[in-house]
Amino acid sequence: MDAPSVEVSAMAINVVIPESMRWRDTRRDEEFELQSLTIRMLPDGTLAAKAYGRPVAGGRGAYVSFPVPDRPELAALVAAAADEAGRRWRAHA
Repeated sequence: MDAPSVEVSAMAINVVIPESMRWRDTRRDEEFELQSLTIRMLPDGTLAAKAYGRPVAGGRGAYVSFPVPDRPELAALVAAAADEAGRRWRAHA
């Protein structure tokens, strides 16, 4: 039996940002600490990442996305996470 034709539009992984790499940003006069990345592999093989965080003041604020700054350590985290995700995909059961 032939495998069905499948069109994968993107693959995504979620990665915790180590505390030493976290940063803060502001949206609508509210400060957020960025704590995780969502990294997507697009159909052309490139990676796109967004950072997510929670309000520094606490409470039940929204989980808001922010652009990832162009910093070498964050680029290395994205690349390492993609490599690890690829290793896990190859080993799936």
